[in-house]
Amino acid sequence: MGALAVFVSDERNAVPTALSAGLRRDIKRVMDLKEFSGKAGQSRLLFPADGKPQRLLLVGLGKAKALTREALRRAAGSAAGQLADFNLSLAGAVLPKTGGGVPAGDVAGVVAEGMALGAYRFNTYKAKAEDEKSRQHLQRITLFDPQQVSSRAAMQQGMVRAEAMCLARTLGNQPANAMTPTQLAKEAATVAKRRGLKFKALERKQLEAMGMGLFMGVAKGSRQPPKLILLEYRPRGATRTLAIVGKGITFDSGGISLKPGANMDEMKFDMCGAAAVLGAMDAIGALKPRVNVIGVVPACENLPDGEALKPGDILRAYSGTHVEILNTDAEGRLILADALAYAVKTYKPDGIVDLATLTGACVIALGHYATGAIANDEAFQAQVVASGKSSGDTVWPLPNFPEYEELIKGKYADLQNVGAREGGAITAGLFLKHFVGETPWVHLDIAGTAWGVKNVGHVPNEGATGVGVGLLIDLARQWGDKR
Repeated sequence: MGALAVFVSDERNAVPTALSAGLRRDIKRVMDLKEFSGKAGQSRLLFPADGKPQRLLLVGLGKAKALTREALRRAAGSAAGQLADFNLSLAGAVLPKTGGGVPAGDVAGVVAEGMALGAYRFNTYKAKAEDEKSRQHLQRITLFDPQQVSSRAAMQQGMVRAEAMCLARTLGNQPANAMTPTQLAKEAATVAKRRGLKFKALERKQLEAMGMGLFMGVAKGSRQPPKLILLEYRPRGATRTLAIVGKGITFDSGGISLKPGANMDEMKFDMCGAAAVLGAMDAIGALKPRVNVIGVVPACENLPDGEALKPGDILRAYSGTHVEILNTDAEGRLILADALAYAVKTYKPDGIVDLATLTGACVIALGHYATGAIANDEAFQAQVVASGKSSGDTVWPLPNFPEYEELIKGKYADLQNVGAREGGAITAGLFLKHFVGETPWVHLDIAGTAWGVKNVGHVPNEGATGVGVGLLIDLARQWGDKR
């Protein structure tokens, strides 16, 4: 075997007993020399004298009793990322002993998920250099379970989750000239066909006739036709309905309120909320929780065409609310407002979650390691936060005081699309609250977590992260278990 990854905690007698005596000696020696301790985030590459395996990769887990699913997922991702850089096609990994908050039967699933995520690469548009053409590339990692307690079903579920997150990453990483609203609809149709979901994409004329004034106001600045993408998963026996709505701005120039040129290329990531919905629907269709799940994606571009929305314009929303446009770069909340109102009216869900790269203010407040949340129902928000903890998508609830509502009241219309500079992530979320009525709702601002995350083992340092997919999967399964 070209390489074997071994997970080691920082406690005494942490070396796996299932390894050969020679490998155990090699590991003990490097630990005695204080060159590897098993600390979380630590790794060490050894080359066993007998070449069996050719490479031995030690990966630290930290304290076994404090081990969490996310810590194990990160360690597995780090291991796979290093294995993927080696000149080999096959590798192996020894599953660790259970401990902490990871049930024995779930270890293989968490490791499989983390490794598949850690091995992810987006190289679609890169030609292979001459020295790369002769290199082997990692094709398979075999998991060894010395305790024989892990579940094959859990491992398969871990792979389904990882594949869904990698799908979301790939959708997000595509350039805007490739991932247009039309192409995003085609990707949704592919997911629907693969998983047996109901699919529909509403076109511009239909959306105009329906009165989606906010959505169409944003879309009219681009020659790319907008789409309202609808996916339905309806298993037999389901009694509750969960709606998930993802912002699908496939490129955001800011419109007439043009963004600065620096880093504008990153605005291809402004559809990562949509990507999360498509990835989640793909996994939900495979895992089949007993709950109806509706995916809604308003998709368009925000560009400064001669027909584009202008500051000072007043638009009528699908709900009948009039909105004064003060900044055309606050467009995500406009398309989401119509999509949320449509989802509530059409599907009458028991709960609704939206995901959006909505505000730079959320990045300033929380950085790149937590998603901000605004909700109208504390119990539902607690479920979303718990799902995020399980999946590794950390969610931090933002304050929801009525005083913030005053900041988005319009001067010439019911609402205005931006408030004061202060508390921008909060007022953006509260703007959306106006369009969900009494339906339990949670808004997730993923502006900081959709890309730009660094030094997390299973997340690429560059490009889309796939944030939100795991959270939505866990939330749907949680709802499906409560029958």
